[in-house]
Amino acid sequence: MIDLHSHLLFGVDDGAATLEESLALARRAVEDGIHTCVLTPHIHPGRYANVRSGLVQQVTHFQNELDHQGIPLKVRLGGEVRLSVESLELLLEEEIPFLGTVDGYRVMLLEFPHQMIPVGSQQFIEKLLQFKVRPLIAHPERNKAIMAQPEKLGLFINLGCWAQLTAGSIAGRFGDAAYETAVTLLEREWVHVIATDAHNLEHRPPVLSEGVRAAAEVVGAARAQQMVVDWPAKIIGA
Repeated sequence: MIDLHSHLLFGVDDGAATLEESLALARRAVEDGIHTCVLTPHIHPGRYANVRSGLVQQVTHFQNELDHQGIPLKVRLGGEVRLSVESLELLLEEEIPFLGTVDGYRVMLLEFPHQMIPVGSQQFIEKLLQFKVRPLIAHPERNKAIMAQPEKLGLFINLGCWAQLTAGSIAGRFGDAAYETAVTLLEREWVHVIATDAHNLEHRPPVLSEGVRAAAEVVGAARAQQMVVDWPAKIIGA
């Protein structure tokens, strides 16, 4: 399996704090059947000062450590980009780490604030699409506005966005509301990718399998596998 959303890279955000933590998370991911992780540090100007050029060497260093430790995990650089004007400026400066390119569109993991969908989000996304950037919306099932009205995600899907569910949400780790919203989005066929959004071993581990099993009960095993194998591979060009 391929994990398109993870916070395994140490010392850059609210995920792993040390190399030791990163390595422990990597071992857990491999145990779960994950062979490739896209490292997606928060790109959140004003909170986490991460940019593409500053992260490349850190990812290379982490891969070297994984290889040295004999941990069979391949890592790649991506980013979880907070919807903001400042993020658009980083895009223009070519400082956004994309997940990959599909059909001429660069794929960007895009995060809404957890409590709401900001005013102007539609215009922001339309601008991204004009720049040939396709948003993959991170964990919409955990957004309060989408929890209250799942159809709000439909607007962005109709614009051309894709959506990524958190495996833990489908498995019930984030409570009933997130679980029920995840099921609704799966039933409406608005989901392309399942990922871990792993931050730590205790509460947010790099485990995809439980989400795949839960999703299979809603959409069938073949479709669930597509969300952790076929679509992620297409996005990263694997």
